[in-house]
Amino acid sequence: MLIIAAIVTIVLVVIDQLIKNWAVADLRPIGEMEFLRIGDLDIMHLTYVENTGSAFGSLAGQRWLLLAISILGIGACAYVLVRHAKKKPFLFWSLVLVIAGAAGNLYDRMFRGGAVVDYLDVQLFEFAVFNFADCCVCIGTAMLFVYILFFMDKQPKKASAQEASHDEA
Repeated sequence: MLIIAAIVTIVLVVIDQLIKNWAVADLRPIGEMEFLRIGDLDIMHLTYVENTGSAFGSLAGQRWLLLAISILGIGACAYVLVRHAKKKPFLFWSLVLVIAGAAGNLYDRMFRGGAVVDYLDVQLFEFAVFNFADCCVCIGTAMLFVYILFFMDKQPKKASAQEASHDEA
């Protein structure tokens, strides 16, 4: 399972970096282009942004702090993945997504002068410009919350209920 986690993580980071390389080469010179429209409804643009912060631009300019947080977060997720997620597919995939997204943005912070390349710009409502790696982190984090809320306590309770029935017999 760990080999699968590594392969999927690498594939997702490569996809993220290929899109970001396209954004730097082709989107940066024009700044913005329409991307998704249905009839008169303007849904999404591709807008080139270099974000030196984290979510919504928070901690802007704090490159070393963001590098440290990313490395610690990836390490913590990798630890949980190795120790606890092998036989828990929902937890496994949530952690793989978080690790891949964090690694994609970490690469940017390390090799793009501390800035993360963002390009997805929702037009339906006011929202931050984001990227593929951010999507991986958000989806993985949402899955992790679902796991914690609905699945994490289920397995130990079942095991303790089975142990109790063995003790009574």
